[in-house]
Amino acid sequence: MNEEILKAVDEIADEMIEGIKRIVRIDSVESEAVSDAPFGEGVRHALDETLQLSRNLGFETVDVDHYIGYARYGKSDDYVCACGHLDVVPVGEGWKHPPFSAYEEDDVIYSRGILDNKGPILSCLYALTALKRLGIKPEREVRIIFGCDEESGFEDLKYYLDHEKAPIAGFTPDCKYPVVYAERGRAVIKVKADLDHLITFMNKYILNTQNKGERLGIDYKNDEFGQLEIRNYHLTKEDFSFSISYPAGITLEEILDKLNRIEGYEYEVVSHFKPVYFDKKAPMVEIMKETYEYVTGNDGTPVTTTGGTYAKMMPHIVPFGPSFPGQKGIGHNPNEWMTREDLITNAKIYALTLYQLSRKETEL
Repeated sequence: MNEEILKAVDEIADEMIEGIKRIVRIDSVESEAVSDAPFGEGVRHALDETLQLSRNLGFETVDVDHYIGYARYGKSDDYVCACGHLDVVPVGEGWKHPPFSAYEEDDVIYSRGILDNKGPILSCLYALTALKRLGIKPEREVRIIFGCDEESGFEDLKYYLDHEKAPIAGFTPDCKYPVVYAERGRAVIKVKADLDHLITFMNKYILNTQNKGERLGIDYKNDEFGQLEIRNYHLTKEDFSFSISYPAGITLEEILDKLNRIEGYEYEVVSHFKPVYFDKKAPMVEIMKETYEYVTGNDGTPVTTTGGTYAKMMPHIVPFGPSFPGQKGIGHNPNEWMTREDLITNAKIYALTLYQLSRKETEL
C-alpha cells in the first residue's frame, strides 16, 4: 500500500502545486478585525478559498465562526489531524519579486507563506486527497485544520478548543524534520519596581551576561533539551520584561521560586506555554519516524526544537516537517521559498502518516 500511496501523490503533484499557488497568492497578513473576519479580511479570504478548494476536492468542511476551519474525511468519535495555518507574517523589504505572486523559477516557488505555512498544510490536504482517490476509507476521522492566528497569539486555536474536542493524535507541519518530540517552554515575565530598581535589575542581572540566567540563578541546562535562554528585553518607566525559553526538566514554578529570592521586586507572568514532551518511543512518534525514513531514506531519529508551534496548545500533536535538515532561516525572511520537490516529498510523508494514524489497528 505504501508504494500505491506514493504513486497517487505523484499523480496529483501538478494539481497540488497549482492549488497551493492559488492560496499563496492571497495576502493573509493579519489586519484589523471586522464583522465576520476576526483576524482581518485577508485572512478570512484565505480561509474561505481554502475551504472552497477543500470542497472542490470532495471533502466536507467546517468553518468555526471564521476563527479557524477544517476539511474532514471519514466519521468517528475521535479523530486525528494535521494542523497548520493560513495567516502569514508581514512581508518586509528585500523581495526580488512581488511577495504574493507565487513566482516560480527553476522549480523553486517564492512567496510569503509558501513555507510558513500554506504550502505545508495544503500538502497535507492533497496528501489526504491522494488517499481519497485511492478509495482508502479512514477508520478514524482525519481533519486538516486551517488556523488563522498562529503568528499573532493562537486565538484561533483557543476558540477551536472551546468549540471542538481535541484530536487523539496528529502533527503540525510547521517546524522541521525529523519528527520533533519536545519543544521548549516559553514564558514572558514582567518585573515590577520603581525605575531606579529596574535599572539596577537590568544592569546587575541581565547586561553583560550570556543570557542564560546565570546571574538570576536560573541557568538550567539539560543535555537532551538544551540550555535555558533569556531574550526580548523591554524596559519602561513602570516595568521591565523579558522572555524565557526553557527546556523540559525544569518548571516555571521552580524558575519563579528562584527569581523571588531576589528581594525588592515583584514578578508577573504575562504569558506562558509549557514545554511539549512526548516519549521518543510513543506510537505516534514512531509512525512519523518510520514514514519519514521510508520516503527520504534519511535517519528519522526524533529531535527537539527551540521553536514554538501549535503543539504548545493543541493536545496530542507534535511538530513534523516541513523543513529538511540544513534548511533554516527561510520562513520569515524576504524571498521565502520552497521547491516543488520538497512540497511533493512532504505530501508523500504526510500521506503515509495520515494513512497510518487513521487505521484502527494502529496503536495511538
